[in-house]
Amino acid sequence: MKEFSIQVPVTELSYDELTPAESLLVETAREATSRAYAPYSHFKVGAAIRLDNGEIIPGSNQENAAFPSGTCAERSACYYAHARYPEARFEAIAVAAVGTDGCELDEPASPCGACRQALMEYEHLAGHPVPVYLAGKSKIYKLPSVSALLPFTFEEF
Repeated sequence: MKEFSIQVPVTELSYDELTPAESLLVETAREATSRAYAPYSHFKVGAAIRLDNGEIIPGSNQENAAFPSGTCAERSACYYAHARYPEARFEAIAVAAVGTDGCELDEPASPCGACRQALMEYEHLAGHPVPVYLAGKSKIYKLPSVSALLPFTFEEF
């Protein structure tokens, strides 16, 4: 038997430490939470994806009474980004969330497993690591890639 561990590098940043491009991406994700349709969970998530053509595509979670017909913010953004700009490649993604109390979460929220797998598809398509920014109320976690979120990805590439 062989045992091993996987380490995920995470950088914790304050909002003041973000570059202007990073700040715009994170703010777009935070603003996208206001367009979430979450009448059942009351948990609003926003995402933003920066493409290599300079576009920033926002997405928000969209719930539906016919569970699981809704979609998460991350998949909403990545599917629209590729549908709208099929030749563009992902450069970075940011995620933010507002809790059931209506306030931005203190701790950064992380994408669900389905979103991680969907985002992996587009990281693979990009051909390079796609940094991930997880935004909380006063701090941001920066991961070097989507694959850092999902080290044992399902690959049918």
